[in-house]
Parts: sequence; C-alpha cells; structure tokens
Amino acid sequence: MIKVVIIDDEPKAIEGLKWELENFCPEVEVVNTFTDPRKGLIYFEDEHDIDCVFLDIEMPQMDGFRFLDQLPERNFAVIITTAYDQYGINAIKERALDYLLKPIDSDDLMEACNKVKEFQKEHSIKDKFEETLMAVMSKSTGGNKRIGINIDGKIVFLKSDEVLYCEGDGNYTSIYLADGEKLFITQTLKKLSDKLSETEFFRVHNSFIINLSKVKEYLKTDAYIIMEDGKHIPVSRNRKAEFLDKF
Repeated sequence: MIKVVIIDDEPKAIEGLKWELENFCPEVEVVNTFTDPRKGLIYFEDEHDIDCVFLDIEMPQMDGFRFLDQLPERNFAVIITTAYDQYGINAIKERALDYLLKPIDSDDLMEACNKVKEFQKEHSIKDKFEETLMAVMSKSTGGNKRIGINIDGKIVFLKSDEVLYCEGDGNYTSIYLADGEKLFITQTLKKLSDKLSETEFFRVHNSFIINLSKVKEYLKTDAYIIMEDGKHIPVSRNRKAEFLDKF
C-alpha cells in the first residue's frame, strides 16, 4: 500500500481527493489529513512512515512551499495540488514528484500514483544499500569504526574522535570537527544522536551533543563546559547529574 497524507486548507478539497483516490487508486491508503499545515509539521516531527504527501500551495496559515522548507530532509514523495498554474517552477525546485491542477483529473491522479510507486522502488533500493553500508562501518572494530553522515548527496564517514560537538537548530545541525572544519546537515539533532555512541557522546543541552573525550573543563558554578577548541557549551539543569556520572 502507498501511505499518503493530504494537506489542504479546504475540507471539501480533501474529501474530493480522498474520494478520487479510493475509487481510482485502490493501492493508496490515506492515513491522515490536515487543514492546518502547522499541525502537519507536528505530525511529521514524529517521523511517521509516509510514502507521499498531497500538498496544497495557497493556504492562509502557511503556504505549501514554506511547509516544505521546514522539512529539508524528507524520504517521501511530494505531489503539489493547486488551483493555480504559476507554481510549476517552484514545484520543480522543491523536488515535487508531480504537479496536479484542481479540479484534479482522474487520469492525471492515477499517473501521479504510478510515479509514487516508482519512487518507492528507487528509494527502497537506495535505503537498503545505505543501511547496509552504515551498519558495516559502524560495527567495524579497532580504529575503523565510522559514523555515517548524509551531506550534499554523499555519505561522509567520520571517526568518533574527529567530532568535537554537534549544535542543532531546528531541522538543521552543525557538526564541529577537531581539525576546525564544520559540516552543515539538514537533519535534526535528535536524529543524529541515534547514530552516536552513548558511551562516547552525550546530549548536555537541547541544542548540543558533545564528545565526552573532548571536554577540557567543566565549570560547576556556571554549569557550562569548555571544549578543546575553547567553545563554551551550557549544561541543562536536568542533565547535569547524568553528565557528571559519565566521568
């Protein structure tokens, strides 16, 4: 089944699209709908297993392109649905799989769903290869263990001792390396933390994960850490005890 979410500020448009999908695309399951894209963002923060989003553009709370800007790293297809024909170029820029004008033609809808099927196949093969590669590198012993980071269309493999700390900012994270280099990735700090060893790294603050072996000083009175590069990083009150236990 193709699991889809519909986001459109018009309830009648949602019901109409659901009816079309149920009658012409039986392989599609509509798992959720939103008239407010802001609520849709909250839904996607929980990393639901979704194959495709049918997304309206003209919405008063947040337009469709702003919605996509909040999800820079996405593993689902996007199909733009709109009553206006001037958004084609932006749809291409946002890597939309298809662009459907309202009222949506049934044949166009079926063709779009077939594109989603092909998208699923391509990404399934790619994801399995990446998962296998990352698993092999992360389980290597000796000095060969690596952390796989997706960046700019490639996977960069880092040794744990190359990473000083990571700083999150919403859907983006900066990774600061011991050699002074900075990597910028479109991934939340929470998602990155799942790849890091709990014995080597610790999330001391909502915005920071540190490499424990790179801590130079800890100032108890002010509750912040000084890293090897001189960076001052705060320690959250509710994580202070656990942080100290690491030493």
